Amino acid sequence: MTLEVTDSNFDELVLNSDKPVLVDFWAEWCGPCRMVAPIVAELSEDYKDKAVIAKMDVDSNPGTSVKYGIRNIPTILFFKKGEVVDKQVGAVPKTILASKLDAIL
Repeated sequence: MTLEVTDSNFDELVLNSDKPVLVDFWAEWCGPCRMVAPIVAELSEDYKDKAVIAKMDVDSNPGTSVKYGIRNIPTILFFKKGEVVDKQVGAVPKTILASKLDAIL
C-alpha cells in the first residue's frame, strides 16, 4: 500500500525510516502524475517488505515541496538514511524506478 505523507509526518515517515523510501511528489491536476500513479502503486506491492513507497500532494503540502526544490511534477525522490540519494523528474517506465530502488536497497 502506498503511504500518504504530509508536511507534518514527513520527518517521521521518510527521514527516520530504517528502509529506503521512494516519495512521489504529485498533484491532482497533473496529467503525467496520473500516468505514474499506477506504477507507484505496483512498486508499493513489489517492494512492500524492502522499501517504503510514499506519495505527497504538493498542493496540500507546500513546505516539504519547497524544502526539496520540487518545481516540476511528478518528481520522485529516493531517500536512504534520511538523505536524498536519487531523483527522477517526469513520467518514466516502471523499470527505471525499480532499477533506482534496487540500487539503494
